Amino acid sequence: MWKEFKTFALRGNMLDLAVGLILGVAFGAVVASLVKDLLMPPIGLLLGRVDFSNLFATMAAGHPAGPYATLAAAQQAGAVTWNYGLFIMTLINFLAVAFAVFLLVKAINHMRPPQETTKVCPDCLSKIPAQASRCAFCTTEQPHVPGG
Repeated sequence: MWKEFKTFALRGNMLDLAVGLILGVAFGAVVASLVKDLLMPPIGLLLGRVDFSNLFATMAAGHPAGPYATLAAAQQAGAVTWNYGLFIMTLINFLAVAFAVFLLVKAINHMRPPQETTKVCPDCLSKIPAQASRCAFCTTEQPHVPGG
């Protein structure tokens, strides 16, 4: 059983997945810091010195009863809070990660050579779809090309 697990764990795809996961976690931490430390302060300043981490609504008071100046004070008192400011920050964090992944995929796709959508029939030299199994012009059976 140990040998089977070792074979499974040391497969190329599994190692690639592990490296991708580690890089993803590190990338997530960088983006979280970008949002929290660089994006949110100017946005909060533009909106009248709003600190998004302290935007919350008290659903049930704790002991002592509120109002609470900060989310930390409300949580320390045991109040039930609706933390919409933290949700906004998490949403911006998600959008930043999604946009960065979009840019990365777009760059990788741009570096790949374009995939041929047509091929030339070896008998009549007509252009036909790459997936065709017969030529539309001379009906010659076409050889199957992997990926084509």
